[in-house]
Amino acid sequence: MLASLPLQMMLYFNVYYFPVWCLAEGMMLQLKYHLLPWHYQFLLVAAFLILSVAEGSRLYLGYVGNLQEK
Repeated sequence: MLASLPLQMMLYFNVYYFPVWCLAEGMMLQLKYHLLPWHYQFLLVAAFLILSVAEGSRLYLGYVGNLQEK
C-alpha cells in the first residue's frame, strides 16, 4: 500500500493554513472577550484551546500515518 498523495497535499496545505486560522481566531477572541459574560468567556477560551490541540494532533497523526502507510 502506498501513501495517499491527495491526503498528503491536503495535510501539507492545512499545516500552513492552521497558524493563520489560530492567529485570526485569537485576534477575534481578544477583540470580543471583554464584551461577553464570564461563562461565554470561559466557553470560548476552552473551545479555542480544545480545537487547537485537536487540530494539531490530527495533522501530526495524519502526517505520520500517511507517510508510514498506517
